[in-house]
Amino acid sequence: MALLRGALIVVLVVVLALGLTWLLQRRLVYLPDRAPVPPAASVLPGAEDVELTTADGLRLGAWLVRPSGPVLGAARRGIAVLFAPGNGGNRLGRAPLAAVLAGAGFTVLLVDYRGYGGNPGSPSQAGLALDVRAARAFLARAGFPPGRTIYFGESLGAAVATELSTEFRPGGLVLRSPFTDLADAGRHHYPFLPVRLMLRDRLTVVGHIHDITVPTIVIYGTADTVVPPAQSRIVAQRAGGLVRAVEVPGADHNDEILFTGAPVIDAVVELAERIVGPRTD
Repeated sequence: MALLRGALIVVLVVVLALGLTWLLQRRLVYLPDRAPVPPAASVLPGAEDVELTTADGLRLGAWLVRPSGPVLGAARRGIAVLFAPGNGGNRLGRAPLAAVLAGAGFTVLLVDYRGYGGNPGSPSQAGLALDVRAARAFLARAGFPPGRTIYFGESLGAAVATELSTEFRPGGLVLRSPFTDLADAGRHHYPFLPVRLMLRDRLTVVGHIHDITVPTIVIYGTADTVVPPAQSRIVAQRAGGLVRAVEVPGADHNDEILFTGAPVIDAVVELAERIVGPRTD
């Protein structure tokens, strides 16, 4: 009887632990910096604070960073980059990338999802999808239809950008450190949990990427400890529009080279030149 009682207690503890994990799992997936960000122009001269209105009525802050440098040369790009960030931080941490891309002649929309960077709401797969759709609509009104836009998905944002591509075909797609799907990434970090059975959000890249034939570049570090490089390789192998896969030797997930380094900037420039040809200035 004592043995049975002990077994029942163990089962109860496990069930309670799994139930608590199921209820709180989004706190393990989404790691927002909720603090309000400073005015865009105080961080990036000339940048604008803009507002995105989602289909479910949220008003989200974002930064629009226009081309910098010589006006004529910058204007000739005529391409926007819609940046779908990973699961942590907020747009303030992506400002250096926006600055470099603006210097290369791009208009950049730095998005913060709901719950990030002082934005209202709480993140979820459905919510993030609405957020980037609002970002796409904003760019279209600003003169950048999807065909003149490069979607740039960072880590978890790769799944968000890939899903957006299935509905609104971009001019190009950059996937930086993509996982195959959220369940595979979760199983890597929590091998003791039945992650696939428990997940409420089913963010996937491989579920869509084969059918997306727009020019696509996949970039990842060979020493990534957050998203296993093998998962990014699988994404590249299955991409319907793969231009090339870029392995950055020795780079971990959050290394600077994967934020503002040449492999990232060169990928965006290469896709832009496929859309409008090389800049002549």
